[in-house]
Amino acid sequence: MSFLKRLFGGAEKSPAQETVGKPEEHKGFTIRATPFSEQGQFQTCGVISKEVGGELKEHRFVRADRFPSADLAAEHAIRKGRQIVDEQGDALFG
Repeated sequence: MSFLKRLFGGAEKSPAQETVGKPEEHKGFTIRATPFSEQGQFQTCGVISKEVGGELKEHRFVRADRFPSADLAAEHAIRKGRQIVDEQGDALFG
């Protein structure tokens, strides 16, 4: 899709956040893999969540990595999610 189409409202809707595989608990955070189809492959995408002060906080991440299957992209998303949690911890939401 061209830049002008995106600029003037012709962009496609954002990808659905369907969880692929099982969510994983890591250091008190929940990581869900939500890869989406992009140009015949699956883009690495995920959601990191944690309850903070009685409120569920979420952080969505998308990486440039693409894979031939949703399962491979999901495995990579879980690894990336763990890395983000290890590096940022609770600062992810603040």
